[in-house]
Amino acid sequence: MKKRTAVIGALLSLLPLGQPLVIGTGAVLTSALVILSVPVKVNAESSDFYYERGLNKIKSGDFNAAISNFNKAIEKNPRDADAYINRGYAKHQSGDLYGAISDFNKAIEIDPRDAISYNNLGWSKNDLKDYQGAIFDLNRAIEINPKYGNAFYNRGRSKYYLNDAYGAISDFNTAIKYQPTRLEHVYGFRGIAKERIGDIEGACADWRKASSLGDDKSSKWVRNQC
Repeated sequence: MKKRTAVIGALLSLLPLGQPLVIGTGAVLTSALVILSVPVKVNAESSDFYYERGLNKIKSGDFNAAISNFNKAIEKNPRDADAYINRGYAKHQSGDLYGAISDFNKAIEIDPRDAISYNNLGWSKNDLKDYQGAIFDLNRAIEINPKYGNAFYNRGRSKYYLNDAYGAISDFNTAIKYQPTRLEHVYGFRGIAKERIGDIEGACADWRKASSLGDDKSSKWVRNQC
């Protein structure tokens, strides 16, 4: 992000084969969290003070406390796009997808060129099964940052759930090129898409790669289907 430590747009853990998308990177599904550490001096009771406390609560998995701290940061600095993004992340993780979308939209209002906000909008809309809406926002994220691996991954998921397995595979290929967060998830999901088009050999190759990167689900798929 622009000025300090920030949570960057999440990736969802992979779904079991044949299961619909469930929420709850995302759900309460396990998400990938990337933290950029930027030294910051904060004064007690300042916006930055509550912001950093909010991030620490996210890292510990206490999303309700994170939201409370970001609320205070926003009260002190209503134009803090980073705080809206991270409060949206915490709301998504706690199951409030509409609240998350509202916060990501507010961040875009403040900073219309922030690809992370558009990516996170797509992430939340995927979990609401609004796949066309997700693609619209993810297209915008990719337009702003054509090398945004996470956005290609999330758009690939949207396409998969719209029964465009070939389009999904194409996006997963590009995501891998740009090294997104949690690369094992991209290989695993690309394997699912390849299985859908009947490319079992390719699916197994992807699941083996995902397994080698530490993905337990892919390891099970290799044992059961390869």
